[in-house]
Amino acid sequence: MNIRVARIEDLAGMQACNLHNLPENYTMKYYLYHAMTWPSLSYVAEDHEGRIVGYILAKMEEMEETQDGSPSSEPSHGHVTSISVLRSYRRLGLAKKLMLQSQDAMVNVYNAAYVSLHVRKSNRAALSLYRDTLGFTVKSIEEKYYADGEDAYAMHLSFNQ
Repeated sequence: MNIRVARIEDLAGMQACNLHNLPENYTMKYYLYHAMTWPSLSYVAEDHEGRIVGYILAKMEEMEETQDGSPSSEPSHGHVTSISVLRSYRRLGLAKKLMLQSQDAMVNVYNAAYVSLHVRKSNRAALSLYRDTLGFTVKSIEEKYYADGEDAYAMHLSFNQ
């Protein structure tokens, strides 16, 4: 298995992995936007034949302005838009490796103070990875976050800088 930065030519494989595993799907334009805007944050896992078997799609959150138009005091932070590993390649540590690579780039390239993500309340495997393995904490519950009405945990991991 090889983990590397995603390239433009990987986007179709990333989208196929997403469509195969997850109910939340994105247009190719959305993948392209991530790849062009934050080229160092998205990664792929490829098998020995170069086939995409997992990916992480990540971004930096835009700085918001306060009501008076001045920049927010909110620190720079990353956000995991989507992560997925094909079922036959799970339990090999690929999701953890993808997360760590992206988090490292968030810190070293963008000086991120933390990373956020959302996860379905019913997704026990992902919740265990984020909370127990990677050290994320639940910040809040976002009711009916997903299109099917399921709630999401909004999770957060501070980077020690």
